[in-house]
Amino acid sequence: MGGQAERAYVLGIDSGGSGVRVALARAGARPEGGDGPGPTRSSPTPAVVGDRGIDADSLLARVVPAARALLDEAGADGVAAVCVGAAGMATLGDDLRARLPEALARSFGARRLALAADGVTAYAGALGQRPGAVIAAGTGLIALGALPDDTGGAGGGWRRADGWGHLLGDCGGGAWIGRAGLEAAMRAYDGREGGSRPLLARLEAVFGPAGELPGKLYPRPDRPAVLASFAPEVGRCADRDPVADAILRDAARHIAQAAEAVCPAVEGGAVALTGGLFRMGDPLLAPLRAELATRLPHARVTEAAGDPLTGAVRLAAALATDSLRLPLDAALLSVVRGGPDGTTRQMGTDGPPSAPPEQSITPSD
Repeated sequence: MGGQAERAYVLGIDSGGSGVRVALARAGARPEGGDGPGPTRSSPTPAVVGDRGIDADSLLARVVPAARALLDEAGADGVAAVCVGAAGMATLGDDLRARLPEALARSFGARRLALAADGVTAYAGALGQRPGAVIAAGTGLIALGALPDDTGGAGGGWRRADGWGHLLGDCGGGAWIGRAGLEAAMRAYDGREGGSRPLLARLEAVFGPAGELPGKLYPRPDRPAVLASFAPEVGRCADRDPVADAILRDAARHIAQAAEAVCPAVEGGAVALTGGLFRMGDPLLAPLRAELATRLPHARVTEAAGDPLTGAVRLAAALATDSLRLPLDAALLSVVRGGPDGTTRQMGTDGPPSAPPEQSITPSD
């Protein structure tokens, strides 16, 4: 399938709860550059999650037509490498790991495939392959740090902190801030110490009478999102309400603690902030930057350079050009390389190379 010119391209795929996005880019694009992901196609329907985890057929049904359209527009019919970044890859990716290598080789001639957790593609989009940490904060919060293979530092590999959900963690995330704000509002409603009249006023403006909130909130299956929806109200009250201000300062401390737990202690490291929570602006960012300066004086705080789809493209380009330096990990980032004899070698896992026909990654003619 195809010739050398077609192999100048790579595919990046981002699969999450809001749908599937596919991007096509030149393999020679610099993985550390500031370019966007390139031409893209998207499906608003996410891949199906079933008994085998993320269903490979449902993902391919969204990816293959989109990728074929992008290749047709570029005048190509194959790619050198593909990176699939998926939410839930670590725990729900068995079907993808078993079936995507052969399917993508057959469809696009790809001999190299990276399978990544969405946190890894978020990292690559934000920082490329530099050492550092990415804090992704929205409804929840997770910190992911990496020490690439060529930095020579001790304790290399991936490090994760938090991301344990709104009941066990996600400290400092949107649901955490929203819940703390609503608690302060309910304290004011009761007349208890630690309450906030401004937050009570915002609760009633958003949700109605305070006494009716438990009956509205507890039956809902999307409680974390409902809690997080109140986080911007905390931000709006922070300049005139010491209780709201204290909540955001506590959130900043929790976020900085997560960054401190994962950021490698090397000069030149960076901490990138990504996710909708940081659109709150100075009420959260000012105390967070102060906390990070104290806890991580060696690290530079920066905005994310790109999104997870950009990260998937960067990883595919690095894989195609033998310049991938981010650490491999069975759960977070594994690489499948196909040989001319039809064998598949999966790196970043404990298993041996697999033989055809079960997982051949040699393209069919």
